[in-house]
Amino acid sequence: MSSTPRLTGRVVLPGDPGYDDAREVQNARFSRSPRAIVFCQDAQDVVNAIRWATARGAEIRARSGRHSYEGFSVVDDGLVIDVSDLRSVRVDRERGIAVIGAGADLITVYDALWQVGVTLPAGSCPTVGIAGLTLGGGFGLLSRALGLTCDSLLAVEMVTAGGEVVRADADENPELLWACQGGGGGNFGFVTSFTFKTHPISDVSIFRLSWPWADLARVFEAWQTFAPHADERLTCILKLPAAASGEISCMGQLLGRGEELRRLIRPLFSSTPRAAEPSSASIETLPYLSAVGRLGGLGGDPERWTVHPRQEQASYKNTSAYAYERFGAEAVATLAAGLSRAPNPRCLVQLDGYGGAVGRVAPEATAFPHRRALWSLQYQAYWTTAAEEAECVAWVEGLRRAMLPYVRGAYINYIDAEVEDWIEAYYGPNAARLAAIKARWDPREVFRFARSIPPAPPEAAEAPAGCAARGGAPDERAAP
Repeated sequence: MSSTPRLTGRVVLPGDPGYDDAREVQNARFSRSPRAIVFCQDAQDVVNAIRWATARGAEIRARSGRHSYEGFSVVDDGLVIDVSDLRSVRVDRERGIAVIGAGADLITVYDALWQVGVTLPAGSCPTVGIAGLTLGGGFGLLSRALGLTCDSLLAVEMVTAGGEVVRADADENPELLWACQGGGGGNFGFVTSFTFKTHPISDVSIFRLSWPWADLARVFEAWQTFAPHADERLTCILKLPAAASGEISCMGQLLGRGEELRRLIRPLFSSTPRAAEPSSASIETLPYLSAVGRLGGLGGDPERWTVHPRQEQASYKNTSAYAYERFGAEAVATLAAGLSRAPNPRCLVQLDGYGGAVGRVAPEATAFPHRRALWSLQYQAYWTTAAEEAECVAWVEGLRRAMLPYVRGAYINYIDAEVEDWIEAYYGPNAARLAAIKARWDPREVFRFARSIPPAPPEAAEAPAGCAARGGAPDERAAP
């Protein structure tokens, strides 16, 4: 091995054709200019990139799907290590497992698994990367039935801060596997592949209901009574847009048939005292992959999908919180007042119903701590012109703060640079254990960014065991 580390893989430098495209992230609020971007083709490229950056004192950023809400996957004058070319999906039908490259996006994963009649409980956006989603927990419309994405995680292959390739599973480096089940991306090393338990899937049923915005209080009361306690095969989401949008909506998915779904969601109709009559309602049973496309904005016919490698850029500010107790009238009124003052109709609050399989896992069993939450809230604002940005960002932050008396915590995958006491908010009682694991695997904070976990003091952690490297000689395909 050369004494001077060299970058390998597909390397893009300032001035190269495609540099501007290579440095782009999904949130158009952020534009940063890395010293280099390396698109890794295998784990050894990641090893070489980490060694190259540490030899030069360059900051490192991990990137897969480019969906970091705060643009933390790019950095000025540093090195972006991008694993999005690691997209393979290999399924072992007999063992019921899938080995998935860290760069695969969700639609690639869903499509490949569907071909053999299985799936993972993951998110709805087709271009989100499997890596960031899993490492932060991973909620989706199968979560109440099958758990978070990280609950199906069996093993990872990871490149450490020291440039070693290690495996983490239940027997080898189990504390590292635990940290990868909700501890957030970019903290402990670069995952190059994931091994998941898969779940059989066939047809599912989906629904969408809508009501006039004026019915918000009645609909919210019906939803919070129903969604966190519904049949575990049903995951239910409530969308509360700005008052100017004119309507609110609820949608969800059932592992079951349409007739059963119609019966299960009856509490959301006016036949019960708390509910209001929907202005529109639809229920449909369809193959699971078609449901993925329908709910992800691609349409219900996979033969007609056009999926670009990355989602088109948008300008937005999102943040989050968790409800651990039912909302009283004051909390609902605070939400409604905020939505009435929204700067444009593209502002909204989305509530994802928890419970079911998510809540059956102990908060300390994985790094994801918010197992006992009733639902999550995501405060969202989108805009199209630069002149709107300041008002939209201020609206999100103002509503988040106004709701603090009624909520606690936040979701690491909806990362927000404004959240106070963010370690406690994202990780709760698991923060100290995560800091100790950080100290074991990255004591010098090679992987450091604005919301990376700081290591515990040296006396709080022991040296890692079982860290034998399995990499070979570097592949010197590119050498800037």
